[in-house]
Amino acid sequence: MFPVIYSDEFLDHKTGYLHPEKPERLTAIVTALKEAPFASDIEWRVPTPPQEQTLMPLLEKIHTQRYIYKIQQIALSGGGYLDGDTLVSPRSYDVALLAVSAWLDGVDTVIATSNPAFVLARPPGHHAESTVGMGFCLFSNAAIAAFYALKQPGVNRVAILDWDVHHGNGTQAIVETNPQIAYCSLHQYPSYPGTGRATERGFHNNVLNLPFPPGSDISIYQPAFEKKVVPFLSKFQPDLLIISAGYDANADDPLASINLQPQDFGLFTEYCLGITRKILFGLEGGYDLSALGQSVVATIQPCLA
Repeated sequence: MFPVIYSDEFLDHKTGYLHPEKPERLTAIVTALKEAPFASDIEWRVPTPPQEQTLMPLLEKIHTQRYIYKIQQIALSGGGYLDGDTLVSPRSYDVALLAVSAWLDGVDTVIATSNPAFVLARPPGHHAESTVGMGFCLFSNAAIAAFYALKQPGVNRVAILDWDVHHGNGTQAIVETNPQIAYCSLHQYPSYPGTGRATERGFHNNVLNLPFPPGSDISIYQPAFEKKVVPFLSKFQPDLLIISAGYDANADDPLASINLQPQDFGLFTEYCLGITRKILFGLEGGYDLSALGQSVVATIQPCLA
C-alpha cells in the first residue's frame, strides 16, 4: 500500500476568488488518485492533529516567534495579506500547523517503512523564510521536515530535491548552513522569486541549483537529472530524500513557461528511486488542475512497481 496523508481540513485555507493556490488543487488530485489504475493500492491517512507543546519548539527553530505570532494574529483577526499574493484566512494558521504535522507524519512513515509516502497538504512552504512568508507559502514545510528527520534514530543526512518550477528560496536559506542537509533545485530562471543562481552553492557545498530558461522541456531536464541531480544526491548518500513536489513546470501551467508533461514526473521518480526508496513527497505548486492531478498520479506510479 502507498500512504497518502491528507485531510479535508486543508481545504479550509481560503485564498480568495481566482487565486491560483486554491482548495480545488487538492480536490483535483484526490479525484485523480481515486480514478487511477492503482487506486486500491492507496492507503489514505489522516494527519496527526498538531500538538503545540511538541510542534512549537520545532517550528520556532525554523521560524521566529514574532513571525509565527503574526500569522496567528492575522488569522484571529479575520484574515489578511502577508504580501500581494500570500493570504492568511481565519483558519489558515491552524491549517498550516496541520500541514506541518502532516509532513512530520510523512517523515515518520517513510522512516518506519523504508518506502515512499506522499503528503497531500496545503498551504505550500518552499518560499517561506524564517521571518517572512511569501509566494503563497506560510511555514517552510520541507525544511521543518528535514530538521525533524535529523532527530530520528538512524538519520544523519537528509536531501531535499525541489522540482517546483520556482526556486525554493525559503528552503535553501534555512538549510544551506547545515552540512547534514543537501538542497537541489531545478527551476525556471529568470522567474519568481529571482533566487537560485547556479553560483549559489551553500555554506558546505551542499546546494545545487539548476536554473533553466523558459521553454525548457524533458530534453533539457533528463540530462540534468542523469548528469547532475543523481550524482549530487547519490554522493551525499541521504538517509531520507524529501521532494518538494511542485507541478507548475507543466506545459499547461499558467504561472510559468517550462514545457514538461505529466509523465515526466514519473521519470523523475524513477531516478529518485534509484538513489533510495526512503522518499517523502510533499506538495508545493502546480496550478493547472488537470495537469496537476495527472502529474501526481505519474509521480506515485513507479513507487508501486
